[in-house]
Amino acid sequence: MAAPRRDSRAFTVVVTVLVCLGALPMLLVIALSSAPAIAVLATCLAAIPVVPLVLCYLWLDRYEPEPRSLLLLGLLWGAFAATFGALVVQGIGGLFAGVTDSVSLAVLAPVTEEASKGLFLLLLLLLRRAELDGVLDGIVYAGMVGIGFAFTENILYLGASYNGTDGMGPGGLVGVTSTFVIRCLFSPFAHPLFTAFTGIGVGIAVGTRKPALRWLAPVAGYCCAVLAHATWNGSTIFGFEGFAGAYVLIMVPAFAGLTWLGVWSRRSERRMLAAALGDAAQRGLFPATDIGWVVDLRARRAARAYAKQTAGKPGEDAMRDYQQAAIELGFLHHRYLHGTAPADYAVRGQDFLARINAIRPGIAFPGQVVPTR
Repeated sequence: MAAPRRDSRAFTVVVTVLVCLGALPMLLVIALSSAPAIAVLATCLAAIPVVPLVLCYLWLDRYEPEPRSLLLLGLLWGAFAATFGALVVQGIGGLFAGVTDSVSLAVLAPVTEEASKGLFLLLLLLLRRAELDGVLDGIVYAGMVGIGFAFTENILYLGASYNGTDGMGPGGLVGVTSTFVIRCLFSPFAHPLFTAFTGIGVGIAVGTRKPALRWLAPVAGYCCAVLAHATWNGSTIFGFEGFAGAYVLIMVPAFAGLTWLGVWSRRSERRMLAAALGDAAQRGLFPATDIGWVVDLRARRAARAYAKQTAGKPGEDAMRDYQQAAIELGFLHHRYLHGTAPADYAVRGQDFLARINAIRPGIAFPGQVVPTR
């Protein structure tokens, strides 16, 4: 395995420190916002949509799975660093700017919350750019941050609805139930959807050779995220009719469009990987006979099952590591061909080739002779 690079360490240190700084006060806010039993209940209810949403994004991320540690950092950033940052800025704005509740909801909250969530994507772009290969990666990381943010925010809203301090109902279990239905069942995808616009902008910035677009795409994505968030929040000012109208006319179509974009991007990755590895094979970097076992998801699973059947768990792990190294090489080679490779692409490429060449003699795909060990 390659040694960790300085940009990786810098990103991990910066994000971890900021997550810890946000976690302590946010946990205190949650603990003090409701009675202990209500806080536990709110946490359990807020956690219900988390797993299904995470699984959806992991499904989108199957071609080139992002490091689980980074996805976890995204969740933690959204849950603690982003929520605390937004809470502080909104509190300062309300204290010194004297904005009304409606203005805070429709303007201040979208601006600050999308900025605090988008900062994780910006740090990825600046400090760990090589992990971003395009729009789909931006959507996946944005989704994780949005899920984490919604989780913590829902805890606070559920606690406030029980206490009757959210202005949305009579309080008690009736208030909790209505808030749970609206936020956790009907619109759990709201925050991931908003932040996805910033993720798309970051993904475009990574894949373009135009210097101006590298700067403009993330800014435009952030502005779209704020606009979508403001439209959603602003609709609640007009009561249930406004909320229902925005949900049917805006949120559902936007969610469907984002889902289509994610699925289309995933399918595009297969074609891109096949072309990139085909070029790598012509250059003698990768066996052309192995391309199908890497770019086709069903063939990947069949190869791992065959490796497990013939060589046990070590064989399956070796096959998985080989496929992952080949996928990483394919994405890196694609960026090289399109002039958007990271500055250290040669070092990274040698790392992937070393893994591929070390593992390949000891594995076999279905229909091939299993090497003797």
